[in-house]
Amino acid sequence: MALIFIVEDDRNIQEIESYALRNAGHHTEEFDTAKKFWSRTYEKIPDLILLDVMLPDEDGLTIVKKLRERAETRFVPVIMVTAKTTELDRVKGLDNGADDYLVKPFGVMELISRVKALLRRSMQQHEVKKITVRDIILDDEKRRVSIAGEDISLTYKEFELLKMLMNNIGIVMQREDIMIKIWGLDYEGESRTLDMHIKTLRKKMGDAGKCITTVRNVGYRMD
Repeated sequence: MALIFIVEDDRNIQEIESYALRNAGHHTEEFDTAKKFWSRTYEKIPDLILLDVMLPDEDGLTIVKKLRERAETRFVPVIMVTAKTTELDRVKGLDNGADDYLVKPFGVMELISRVKALLRRSMQQHEVKKITVRDIILDDEKRRVSIAGEDISLTYKEFELLKMLMNNIGIVMQREDIMIKIWGLDYEGESRTLDMHIKTLRKKMGDAGKCITTVRNVGYRMD
């Protein structure tokens, strides 16, 4: 499951894309202007962006170029969506930093297939096997966590929760996003489950657990 931003000013196409991606198990947010999209990217970075070339306030080619210039969005996969079909148009998009190109009209199955392939490729390219924060070392390949050289035993969910926080150091992770990514869209348990996992994780981490900060009414952050 991934968080996908859909930047499309045609409401009908936007709804089709959103419906198809949500049915495929993804979480989506929709924007009909570049201004709304940029505003949201300063609050949350998506796993993939589906970007229309023709927008009312800024063209997609300029947007993708700016995305590649920002450190936070440099490696976010981008699929350009346009009605233009010439080879030159496709080359311009790819040269500016787009990862793939989808020409209107397109089939829903093609959309899902391209998104799936790009997400898989992106994960393989940027997957980090070992993460270090202060004296905390998380080895994803060996599924081991050590603090100051001492291994600590974590459950599967505790490990995934710590990995998520360490991969987003200094960023506030919203409760909803954590629940979706760690427990899944269909999880129906109360949010207190997350609080209990954080409490247990902090306890197992000892003094190092203090680096996990509670952001009241929002979520958690690792400092």
